Amino acid sequence: MSVLHRLQRLRRRRGGWLQSPFLCVLGVACLLEIAFHASRYRVPVPPRELDTPFYESCQEPPTTPPETPRENAAIVMLARNQEAEKAARSVRSIEQRFNRWFRYPIVFLNDEPWSQEFISLMNATTSAPIFFESVPKAEWTFPTWMDKEAAQASIKNQGDRGILYAGKETYHHMCRFFSGSFYNIEALKKYKWYWRLEPDVEFSCSITYDPFVEMARHKKVYGFTISLWEEKRTCPSLFREVSDWKEKQGIPSTTLWKASVDASWAPWPFRSLLSWFSHRDKSGDGWNLCHYWSNFEIGDLDFFRGPKYQDLYQHLEHTGGFYFERWGDAAVHSLAVNMLAEPHQVHHFADIGYRHDWYYQCPANAPEGQLPESKALNEVKNTWATEIPGGMGCRCDCDGRRNRNHATYCLNKLKAPNTAHRPWSTWFLSFIF
Repeated sequence: MSVLHRLQRLRRRRGGWLQSPFLCVLGVACLLEIAFHASRYRVPVPPRELDTPFYESCQEPPTTPPETPRENAAIVMLARNQEAEKAARSVRSIEQRFNRWFRYPIVFLNDEPWSQEFISLMNATTSAPIFFESVPKAEWTFPTWMDKEAAQASIKNQGDRGILYAGKETYHHMCRFFSGSFYNIEALKKYKWYWRLEPDVEFSCSITYDPFVEMARHKKVYGFTISLWEEKRTCPSLFREVSDWKEKQGIPSTTLWKASVDASWAPWPFRSLLSWFSHRDKSGDGWNLCHYWSNFEIGDLDFFRGPKYQDLYQHLEHTGGFYFERWGDAAVHSLAVNMLAEPHQVHHFADIGYRHDWYYQCPANAPEGQLPESKALNEVKNTWATEIPGGMGCRCDCDGRRNRNHATYCLNKLKAPNTAHRPWSTWFLSFIF
């Protein structure tokens, strides 16, 4: 007797479906298969913390110029002439809190010629060597193979639909630039490390150690401060393109990659039907949209210059998604890092106080770790916010009682592969989102 006939007979019986051993077995089998599938994306708890702060209190700043070895690194800002005041605020903040002691060069990038006003203001704002460079024209326009009119029509349509920043042509150029050619432009070829700095950001704690040196010493390739959800409508096909490329290359799933994926709870064979929806791979599993906020990032340029990342970028480039959708560089960087790096190679700068736009991270000050007798530190700040047990900040002037003003779900998810003690809410919310 066929399964269809069996089900029809059961339906005619009163309570037949509920009493059928066949359906009970089928239901249990489905639940077991779903559980087995979800277990493939389980992120195991490491035996110890794999990513701890480099320091958890103030260090005595080095002499100026520093006597300790420095890395081959630069602070990099993409800005425009009309952003001179905002750029100056950022440079002033990082100068006060970090670069007055380390004097790493600052490279300014612009897709237009620099104004003398911008140059003069930056020269008056920092003691570090500064360079004013231009983004190559070919890297700040539509690809030569692309139908420009069709891309511009798509950008207008995205803007009309209210997708965040998607109606701005220059924003698409910027995201494409930071996702690919940024790492290979002539202005940065001589450097190994970069620290991305945006106009109008603020550092609220002193950084008295060299992040570049510590990143190299601990064999890190990427560092961040804030992690958020990506705007859903900006990149509906990005995850599918990245996951397809990953499968084609035969790249195994790291625990970082698993932390980025929410396994589907639909049973086989219905699971694959979900692949028709956005933010899903061909198996129907979804990207949780968590990404590292790239307006602050410290990275190993050689990692992004490597053949795997560059091949991934070329694949994404030729899909047209940087223009026919609004793929952000933060999402591209995050998926690439989580696919190509090992968990211990990614660092969360939990000790750095940072604000960009409305979002901030504010570590509490470390008790008995503020070096009140330090002349170098007292030249910058001789007062600071309340010291709180468990704090790790150095002379932070923000209120460490509220560590951040955004949800911690994504931060906890992306830190999970390195974290031995995880908040229960991260596990619980995985069933909701």
